[in-house]
Amino acid sequence: MKQLLLLFCICGFSIAKAQDTTINKSDLKSAAKLFDLQFTQKEIDTLYSDVIDNIANYKTMHQLSLPNSVPLSTWQIAVPLNKNKVTTGAQLKFTKCVLPTNKNDLAFYSISELAYLIKNKKISSLSLTQFFIDRIKKYGDTLECVISLQESIAYAQAKKADEEIAQGKYRGLLHGIPYGLKDLFAVKGTKTTWGAAPYKNQTIDEDAFVYTQLKNAGAVFVAKFTLGALAMGDYWYGGRTRNPWNLKYGSSGSSAGSTSATVAGLIPFAIGTETYGSIVSPSTQCGATGLRPTFGSVSRSGAMALSYSLDKVGPICRSADDAAIVFNYIHGSDGKDLSANNAPFNYAPIKDIKKMRIAYAKNYFDKIKDTSKNEWKVLAAFKKMGVQLIPVDFPDSGVYNFNIMDVVIGVECAAQFDEMTRLNIDDELTRQTKYDWPNQFRTARFVPAVEYINAQRHRTLLMQKVNAVISKYDAIICPSRGVEGNQAAITNLTGHPVVCVPTGFDGKFNLPTGITFVGNLYDEGTILNIAKAYQEHTNWNKQHPALFK
Repeated sequence: MKQLLLLFCICGFSIAKAQDTTINKSDLKSAAKLFDLQFTQKEIDTLYSDVIDNIANYKTMHQLSLPNSVPLSTWQIAVPLNKNKVTTGAQLKFTKCVLPTNKNDLAFYSISELAYLIKNKKISSLSLTQFFIDRIKKYGDTLECVISLQESIAYAQAKKADEEIAQGKYRGLLHGIPYGLKDLFAVKGTKTTWGAAPYKNQTIDEDAFVYTQLKNAGAVFVAKFTLGALAMGDYWYGGRTRNPWNLKYGSSGSSAGSTSATVAGLIPFAIGTETYGSIVSPSTQCGATGLRPTFGSVSRSGAMALSYSLDKVGPICRSADDAAIVFNYIHGSDGKDLSANNAPFNYAPIKDIKKMRIAYAKNYFDKIKDTSKNEWKVLAAFKKMGVQLIPVDFPDSGVYNFNIMDVVIGVECAAQFDEMTRLNIDDELTRQTKYDWPNQFRTARFVPAVEYINAQRHRTLLMQKVNAVISKYDAIICPSRGVEGNQAAITNLTGHPVVCVPTGFDGKFNLPTGITFVGNLYDEGTILNIAKAYQEHTNWNKQHPALFK
């Protein structure tokens, strides 16, 4: 299933094609009967080459030694929490500002600026909420980024925020700030469509943890945004979510609408999820600042499960400082998601990062032969900031020896939607190509349980080896695009946090480019600090698409 790598715009790990095989299509049709499945000939024709690729992948795995002592990946928690770790908390600050002469400029104010205006009663939450609802109504259809506008909930929450602030009951920097959710989070009284036609009328009588956290912070829930069907890509049952910089292109996915709406100033921030690139990819493609936290940092209760050992929740914003503010309020556990924990979030913005140990993935950058590319300009910017960058080979070749990701994500996603395949509900999905979920779910039925479990055991070794390298540094700078290496697959498997930020535009399509900072487990604060320093030295995160100004 190497096609998943292309769909998520992630790294180009290739599986050697089998030169000769005794497996034919009739064998697959017969084998399906063993699993109480019946595939049509067209479905067999589509999945055949994927099964052959899987076999080649297994053969590579079989060449690797796996001692009896290696357990299944203990993915419920990335590493044991350090109970003795010093907790300083998050030091969040307002940014003093005034109301703009042109009200439209409010669309691109930072969270800390909007919070200052609300806290000091320069603008009401109700007025600000109305402003963003009007922008959603004006531009939502253009971007194809909105699944449902939640006006009644928004006005009620904004009114309550204004009343509390008037009474001196201020809850913090998100109090009265509008936001949106990727439409795989349940909110009572609303539809939760998962972006997929079979579920477009689905309601779930539950409030997701992340929604509850934001509600408790006083934030104002305004809309549910699009996602690629069942969290793949940017095609959903109503169309394709557009890139705010060039409407001819998609926003990438699967947090498609959350990213597109944030970048276009339809909302100050939104919440996305990532299983394998779904925050980083659209953030890079659209020029957002996306934080994919450590696995287990945010409870996923009330969210659609795609892959239990990979799913993560994170904020999509326009700056690292905004991402820190949002993450401060959404991280933690409610006890319902057994993989989640209450690790501390230490964030204290610093001006001087010269003393930090910042490395860059030399083995990835060396593959970018054109040194005029924006990735190289990022390194130059850090050097101008006085940072002594440390070249390091990101643990890839010799560590990621076979395609662990395809085995893990394929099986887990197919298991979550087992009935969809068995009952042929997958025929209702809008997209039916070789690269979409229906075919991927069918292909996964031919992955033996032994191979899945052993892939998870190899994942345990991967976690140990990668963490041993990353733990030596405060961050490792890596290209966000997928052609340079396997960083995205590796860090999603190991659970390490990343933040990606815009770095300019490419010369061919005039679409945004980005860079990724990989951090230590549960140390989101440090990589956000580094990203903030970069954004203060450059102005790429302050560039906004002309169509939406």
